[in-house]
Amino acid sequence: MADFSWEVRSPLDRALVADSYGAQGDAGVSLTEIRNFDLVQVMARRGKAGETVKAAQARFGVAAPETPKAVGTADATLIWSGPDQFLVLSKGGKHTIEALAPVFVGSASLSEQSHARALIGISGEKARAMLAKLSSIDLHPDVFGVGAAAATSMDHTSVTLWRGGGHDDQAVFNLLVFATFAESLWHTILDSAAEYGVTIGHSEDVA
Repeated sequence: MADFSWEVRSPLDRALVADSYGAQGDAGVSLTEIRNFDLVQVMARRGKAGETVKAAQARFGVAAPETPKAVGTADATLIWSGPDQFLVLSKGGKHTIEALAPVFVGSASLSEQSHARALIGISGEKARAMLAKLSSIDLHPDVFGVGAAAATSMDHTSVTLWRGGGHDDQAVFNLLVFATFAESLWHTILDSAAEYGVTIGHSEDVA
C-alpha cells in the first residue's frame, strides 16, 4: 500500500520570491505574506446576533465588530466580514475552531479558514496609491482610518481588507484572499506596485 505524506504549503509558495521588485531605489511598497496563523469565521445564527456579541465579549474582552472594522485584542484580531459575522485571526493555537466551539455553542456557526486563505501585509509610502488601482474603496485616512475594514473585491477577487497601525503616509493594510485566487492576485499586486519599487518577504507573525 502506498504511503502518502502531506505537507502543508503556503498558497504563495511558488509565487513569492523574497527580494526587491520593480523600480530601483527606495521601495514605495512593502509586501509581506504572513504565515502560520489561525483563522476562524464566526457566523451568528438567526436571531442569535446579540448572544454571539456577548459570547465574543466574554472570550476576548471586546465586543465583536458589528460594523466594517477590525478590533485588536492582546492575542487576536476580530475582523468584520459581513452582517452578523466576523473573523477571528490569531496565532499560537489559542483561538482555534476547537477552542472556540464551546464559546459560541448555540449562538453561532464556525468555519475553519486557516488553510483556506492567504494573508498579505501591504505597507509603505505608496501602499495606498497601489491599492487605489485595484479597489474602488476610498482609502483616504479621513475615511479609511486605523481599524477600518471592508469585505470587497480586487481584480474580480473577493477579499477582506483592513487597516492596521502606522502613520497616514506609512499606513499598514492587511489583505485576506481565498487560497485558490492568492497567486493570481499576488501577481496583479506586484504589477500594480512595480512602478513604485517593492520589497517582498514573508513572516511567521500575525500583523
